[in-house]
Amino acid sequence: MTRDEEAHAEKMRRIQAARATMMETKTEEKGLLIVHTGKGKGKSSAAMGMVVRAIGHGMKVGVVQFIKGAMHTGEKAVFDAFPEQVEFKPMGEGFTWDTQDRARDIAVTRTAWEEVKRMIADPGYHMVLADELNIALRYDYMPLDEVLAVFAARPPMKHVIVTGRNAPDALIDAADLVTEMTQVKHPFRSGVKAQAGIEF
Repeated sequence: MTRDEEAHAEKMRRIQAARATMMETKTEEKGLLIVHTGKGKGKSSAAMGMVVRAIGHGMKVGVVQFIKGAMHTGEKAVFDAFPEQVEFKPMGEGFTWDTQDRARDIAVTRTAWEEVKRMIADPGYHMVLADELNIALRYDYMPLDEVLAVFAARPPMKHVIVTGRNAPDALIDAADLVTEMTQVKHPFRSGVKAQAGIEF
């Protein structure tokens, strides 16, 4: 073994020991409130990836889409293959600039929110994804205080994921894990339309 290889091996041993010490302090297990927000692409995609991961662990997951729903998506086709593990409910009617009916958007949001609340209260679900809920909150389609109260009262081991731009500060404060997607570059700016397998 060369000196460089020995130095590298010693460095890795130190990192391994430090990591083992750190992991000894991580003993708590609990349901997490997770928020994916920011202007960059990938908020819903990352959440759907967590749903796939949960399926792999035999968990039951509820997915409610607040805005999307008026279009066919690849994730629905996949999750439909696991009917015992995933209840996938695309309940939106499209983007707010397409519907242009605030009263209708509020009513649709309320119906979707009732489904989220049902799934959170049902002990059979391990994880609940409220996809694009942040958009509904941004447009004041439902009271933030009610949402926060339901999340705070959820069963101790229930994971809840919320996606969408402009997550309210109070939701960020309440969350256990927050990821902000930052847009660096997007093909839409160059005239490339949304494509199957990438955006939906």
